[in-house]
Amino acid sequence: MDQGVIYFPSKPSIIASGVVGGPLEKKSVFAADFDLLLDDERAEEKSNEKGHKQMALQACQIALEKANIKERDVDFLMSGDLVNQMTPSNFLASTLGIPYFGLYSACATSISGAIVAALLTELGASKYALAGAASQHNSIERQFRYPVEYGGQKPGTAQWTVTAAGYALIAKGQMNSPVIEAATVGKSIDLQQNDPFHMGAAMAPAACDTITRHLKGRGQSLSDYDLIITGDLAKVGLPILQECLIKEGMAQQDVMKIRDAGAEFYGDDQKFLAGASGAGCSASVFFSTILKGLNEKKYERVLAVATGALLSPLTVQQNESIPCTAHAIEISMK
Repeated sequence: MDQGVIYFPSKPSIIASGVVGGPLEKKSVFAADFDLLLDDERAEEKSNEKGHKQMALQACQIALEKANIKERDVDFLMSGDLVNQMTPSNFLASTLGIPYFGLYSACATSISGAIVAALLTELGASKYALAGAASQHNSIERQFRYPVEYGGQKPGTAQWTVTAAGYALIAKGQMNSPVIEAATVGKSIDLQQNDPFHMGAAMAPAACDTITRHLKGRGQSLSDYDLIITGDLAKVGLPILQECLIKEGMAQQDVMKIRDAGAEFYGDDQKFLAGASGAGCSASVFFSTILKGLNEKKYERVLAVATGALLSPLTVQQNESIPCTAHAIEISMK
């Protein structure tokens, strides 16, 4: 195994997924591919955090219904979120009653979960595993930046936390389903950026490191993929990533084809500043539109790279730097 690169000879399959978005996410360019769009930000619950959990539960249930699988048939649940001690995921796990790994990779959590699920499947320890993540705008904004009620002015580099959940059901290799061929586990990269309103710049070097290591470990180039998509560097971080990859010697025409879920999520709507973020951003895009593209043979091979800023309310208050990571999975349709 090359450093951080994992190979899956048994080709674990993504056999189903469930994606739920909030009311504002109806404006997303990806909304048509979501399974459910809510009319209420709190999913008819009494608090933002309870709505967060309910949205994740709905996404999991949708994935299970598509595959005609019951909760009792699922061996493991991999889930995480951005609320203190991953409270919504903890309540999700207690509701589903599935053996549970609580994972925190910030906005990269959905892909770290998919990697763990694929490993368990590869080892023969899991027949079915659910992996994903969710975010709810109000619960996350008041934790990492300002409470929504505060009405603070945000700079153009800031990103908007999406209200969305995306979960995938991963099983032993099955025909006619996208398979996870390989993955690269991200390092913690800290270039001393400490502005929580400028996370795209902080996360871009981590994405560059992961993509570079994955390609080297696999003996590949960017042109071996129909699509390389990150999430969520947004409109500020994506150009920084592209510049970093060009400095690594990658062809400019290939680098400029890289897409970012956060940059595209809300289109050109200026209300959302630099674009989208949140653990539910890349999870909802990867497990809806990108999987759809694979299933419909639009893509044969995709590299999905989720980025995460590993900050906390405590480190923000102490003006600490923001370590970042990026996890990647290579998905193909064979």
